[in-house]
Amino acid sequence: MPAILTRAIVMLLLTGYTAFAAGPFVWAAMMSLRTTTEISRNHFGLPFPPHWEKFGQAWFNSNYSVYFTNSAYVVATAVLVLTIVGAMAAHCLSRYRFRGNRFIYFLIFSAIIFPPQITIIALFQTLVTYGLYNNLAGLTLVYIALQLPLTVYILESFFARIPSDLFDAARMDGYSEWAIFWKVSLPIALPALATTVILNTILLWNEFLYAVVLITDEAKRTLPLGIQRFMGDQLEDVGMIATGLMIAIIPIVLIYAFFSEKLIQGMTAGAVK
Repeated sequence: MPAILTRAIVMLLLTGYTAFAAGPFVWAAMMSLRTTTEISRNHFGLPFPPHWEKFGQAWFNSNYSVYFTNSAYVVATAVLVLTIVGAMAAHCLSRYRFRGNRFIYFLIFSAIIFPPQITIIALFQTLVTYGLYNNLAGLTLVYIALQLPLTVYILESFFARIPSDLFDAARMDGYSEWAIFWKVSLPIALPALATTVILNTILLWNEFLYAVVLITDEAKRTLPLGIQRFMGDQLEDVGMIATGLMIAIIPIVLIYAFFSEKLIQGMTAGAVK
């Protein structure tokens, strides 16, 4: 098969996949600029004229500014803690040999396997007992506990690939174990850290199950819960739902656009040089 034909087939397949993947996003973007009445008349119509004022209405009149702030606070705090604690745990499990090392790693790995639904009742009772139910701090702690096993699992394999000679040289230079982590391991592991930051941000920003169970106060709702407000038993404001979805999606798209290269580096890193 000629090379030019092969490239054409590959480009055709990539174009088709891109259209398939981006189609729902483009459709939601168009609906976000149309009213529910317009969408009912023609589901796939173009936004003409575009109703840009819907974003202002959603932000100021529908409490989306509060939902956005709550989501930003919870996700930023949880991702920061996950990155630091996960990196420390991964560094410890990968570089130090002690009794119970692999058993602890197995427990962390096993936590990834179990479905999150089985923990909801126990988490609900625990948060109520300690006064953290219907509290953003309690939701943040739940998110940290939920994502920490996966974070450690991803980072541990990366830290394990760092050559031991680097640590031996640092010890000969008088570095403490604490300094080795911050000045040797952490800088080298930045691609893997970027990967976990992006993955955790995307997963927690869109998380709905725990938020809907553990948060009932209107002023403490996150973005996914705010979007749910426009879904009723008899009538759904499809236009405002689409506008809310775009408000929730745009930050994630921007994060991925700016850090996608780091994500690919972290996911494809085979060995540290």
